[in-house]
Amino acid sequence: MSQSNANYQQQLHPWCVVRLLPNLKRLTVARCCRRGDAEAHLKLLRQQTAADFAIVFDLSTSVEEG
Repeated sequence: MSQSNANYQQQLHPWCVVRLLPNLKRLTVARCCRRGDAEAHLKLLRQQTAADFAIVFDLSTSVEEG
């Protein structure tokens, strides 16, 4: 996937489920079009694992993972 295509996909899916990591880092686990979809994904993750997750609205244009 090209960089411009990746940025376009991120703009289409601004709601992110992120895993909260030490030292204020985050790892994007899923990207969603709607907040309700992100909340459903978050609920499922919380049932399956004890890790800390959060929902964020991300409109950044650069790829920032890890």
